[in-house]
Amino acid sequence: MNDKLKKSQLARLGRIEGQVRGIARMIEDERYCIDVLTQIRAVRAALDKVEQETLSDHLQHCVAHAFHAGDAKERQTKIDELLEVLERRR
Repeated sequence: MNDKLKKSQLARLGRIEGQVRGIARMIEDERYCIDVLTQIRAVRAALDKVEQETLSDHLQHCVAHAFHAGDAKERQTKIDELLEVLERRR
């Protein structure tokens, strides 16, 4: 992961962390359920963005390297890793 993306991802994760703490406070304060659900959906969307950017970086660098410079076993390992991670999402 390049430094620019790493910095961006860490900043985004810091904001997500703050959002999750905010949701906990909302629940403690017995805030309106729809407001809590709205914030939970916002956190999920933010995490999806982190996942999307990390996956893109992995494909563009790690997987691309395996296909250009690696052997058949390394290529298959990268494919298997991706399939396993994507399957867990279901």
